[in-house]
Amino acid sequence: MRNSTCLLQPSLGTTVALPVIYSFLFPAGSFGNILTAWIFSRQAPTKRTQYIYLTNLVTANLLICSTMPFLAAYFAKGYQWNYDSVACRIANHLGTLIMHVSMYVTIIILCSTALSQYATLKKNSDALYSQAVNETFYRCVLEKFRQPKFAKYLCIVIWLTVLCITITAITYSVQERAMEEFNKCYNTRVEVGEFTTMIAASFATACFFVSFMTVLLSYYSLTRHLSKIQKNTCIGEKHLIYSIVKRNILVIQIILTVCFLPYHIFKPVFYVLLSDNDCPKLNYLVEIKNFFTCLAAAKSSLDPVITFLLDKTFKKSLYGLFTKSTPEHHKRKPDIFIEETSEMGRNKERF
Repeated sequence: MRNSTCLLQPSLGTTVALPVIYSFLFPAGSFGNILTAWIFSRQAPTKRTQYIYLTNLVTANLLICSTMPFLAAYFAKGYQWNYDSVACRIANHLGTLIMHVSMYVTIIILCSTALSQYATLKKNSDALYSQAVNETFYRCVLEKFRQPKFAKYLCIVIWLTVLCITITAITYSVQERAMEEFNKCYNTRVEVGEFTTMIAASFATACFFVSFMTVLLSYYSLTRHLSKIQKNTCIGEKHLIYSIVKRNILVIQIILTVCFLPYHIFKPVFYVLLSDNDCPKLNYLVEIKNFFTCLAAAKSSLDPVITFLLDKTFKKSLYGLFTKSTPEHHKRKPDIFIEETSEMGRNKERF
């Protein structure tokens, strides 16, 4: 890419704002996710599907948080580091690898969680599913997302697939960079990437939009058919169950829209707008890309806050940490995502 001749000049937004943001997100996200993992490890049943998804989400969040100090240092001093320095290699290779692997693991697991929530209503409304999805499709696909064994294997496959794709792209990128010399760590080859990086980014963007549309269609289908049921029948106590599942899917949709959608809309635009000789434009594009990446990374720090606001049992458990004795109702198993029909009625007061 001839853009490698351009010398990137980071603005104060990159050298000051981004390091400050990452420095704030790191302790907040690390503490919040560690606390969340500790509370749920004590109270959530390990063999339940949603606990498996939750465990992997918290793991991905912690991995993203672990990259934030390196990213803060890179944006603050990367334009001064030598390209061959240890700090540059760690920030670019290890930090970039962990960040992107964890980001796309999070996106796909969020989609799987939404499908699991959607499939949960099979036990609560046969009428809903007789109209919403084909019965064969439910048995062959949707029902799988509710099975703990399938959830475990799915998460393993997700981690391995995303990891292999990211490592392959970075490996080829490193080999291509070795053919040229760079003086500074913050350069166009690092920020723009090579051809293999662009291919991997295109594949990742496609995966995101598939996940995004899957969650969106699930929410739309659920909302539409719940509206029909409410008009034709009196669903009574089940209304609360449906509302909780609908809310959970909506929260996932909001997370994907606010945190990840801007980055994935801009990434293709970023590659299209690249100009061979327009260095000022390239500087602006790179800085916009980095801020959208920061927005996506911020999701890992916001998850504990979302959990606190949505799940009353989690809130009670957290309050119980600061009291001498924890009432019995504080010790109930947290269930952010509804899973078992038999437990839904007993857990209504938690929401």
